[in-house]
Amino acid sequence: MTDRHGGLRGWASGRKGSLSRLRFTSLRLRLVVVFALVALTAAVSASGIAYWLNREAVLTRTQDAVLRDFQQEMHNRAGALPVHPTQDQLQRTAGQMAGSSQRFSVLLAGQDADGRVVYGSSGGLSGFSLKDVPRSLLTAVNKEQPVSSANKAPYHLYWQRVTEHGTPYLVAGTRVIGGGPTGYMLKSLEPEAKDLNSLAWSLGIATALALVGAALLAQAAATTVLKPVHRLGVAARRLGEGKLDTRLRVSGTDELADLSRTFNNAAEALEKRVADMAARDDASRRFVADMSHELRTPLTAITAVTEVLEEELDSESGGIDPMIEPAVRLVVSETRRLNDLVENLMEVTRFDAGTARLVLDDVDVADQITACIDARAWLDAVELDAERGIHARLDPRRLDVILANLIGNALKHGGSPVRVSVREADDEVVIQVRDHGPGIPEDVLPHVFDRFYKASASRPRSEGSGLGLSIALNNAHIHGGDITAGNSPEGGAVFTLRLPRDASALAEQTTEGDGNGEDKGRNQGDGSGESAGTAKDGGRNGSPKGGAR
Repeated sequence: MTDRHGGLRGWASGRKGSLSRLRFTSLRLRLVVVFALVALTAAVSASGIAYWLNREAVLTRTQDAVLRDFQQEMHNRAGALPVHPTQDQLQRTAGQMAGSSQRFSVLLAGQDADGRVVYGSSGGLSGFSLKDVPRSLLTAVNKEQPVSSANKAPYHLYWQRVTEHGTPYLVAGTRVIGGGPTGYMLKSLEPEAKDLNSLAWSLGIATALALVGAALLAQAAATTVLKPVHRLGVAARRLGEGKLDTRLRVSGTDELADLSRTFNNAAEALEKRVADMAARDDASRRFVADMSHELRTPLTAITAVTEVLEEELDSESGGIDPMIEPAVRLVVSETRRLNDLVENLMEVTRFDAGTARLVLDDVDVADQITACIDARAWLDAVELDAERGIHARLDPRRLDVILANLIGNALKHGGSPVRVSVREADDEVVIQVRDHGPGIPEDVLPHVFDRFYKASASRPRSEGSGLGLSIALNNAHIHGGDITAGNSPEGGAVFTLRLPRDASALAEQTTEGDGNGEDKGRNQGDGSGESAGTAKDGGRNGSPKGGAR
């Protein structure tokens, strides 16, 4: 049963492939059709010309022979009759004339001595009579022409081709010069018509054979032409799939060979360029990663010192000179900002290097959002519209990073209250973060997730690292989800996060490229470098913007 089904599927797929190759838009079919039309036109034209030439040659030869014989008989036999012959004389002479080599029917008409019109017929063809002679021919035969230097005789021989009941005939007539009977001749052209029909059938068969031969030649020519084109298409698809080492075998010196050489040169140049770009990109990522790791050691010491200075600033004893207090606060703030930037750079580096992975857990989405808001002391500024019981299998840390960046960005640039709503849609969890600010300009919307993007050149420096929304988008993508930005009709910006209910399939596909770096990222709490449990600093560090607003 399996073999039979497999054979049927193979036959069906093969038939489908043949039909696809012969679709009307196929170059192969168009080549075959063009070749066939050219061959058909040439064959029909040649056959038509050949048939017309042969037809005229056959009819002219037969006609000339019959008319020459009839004219000779009229001169020899009808000319020997008296001026006023009797009907018996006409009958006998018509029979003698019909017995000539051409075997035609004869009708003689004259006047007897009493002035009556008498007729004599050879009796063939059911009695050849005047009613079988076209009226125009009768008029022409009996019309006397003026005699002149250009016209030596008053009467001439006239002929005409007619068709009766599908059979062609040659009809001719003339008068005996100097007085005598008028003779008419009827000759059947059926043998010649049969010969011409046979010739037409032969030419039709030859045309059909020429058409079949042209189709076969067109198929062979199309195969010869399209095989390199097909190989070129396959190579182009492989090149588009990233297989930059794809090359075509070049043979010959025609245009297709030149096209193959051009493709190989282009593929080689593209491979070299991509390799150079990949090397520079790797070097850049290594530089950022190395720089971030190297900066963490002095930053740790600097952060410890700034924490001491901050404690002195907050102490009631007033251990810091009021004159240098603004400078100390600036150092503390900038140190935190530098620490955020380094942590964000490390997070971005992991995404670029493909070493980020998911650590999944079953989470209640509403509880997770509440924990994120509570950890950053945003309870008074955020309205949550989420029912408990909406569960999803996600990475809690990365979800916290996404929420912290979206809500923090809304608080910073849109202002409170920020409304966070959660709903289920099919196999997705949809989280919307809406603020009540001025919204996002239309020209800025396409760039809100770009790294280090600044919506205004007049504000090149801000408290955020310019990487928050980009990191949030990357964390959504690693789950198989997405984030979109827009403006609400009621005013304010709206960020919509869509995550699958279960990201297990994607978690199996992700691999850990740098275990130590990932562990460090997990200890950071989110992509902004903050700790999820540091409520005092959360409002400041938990809202890094994506550089858009």
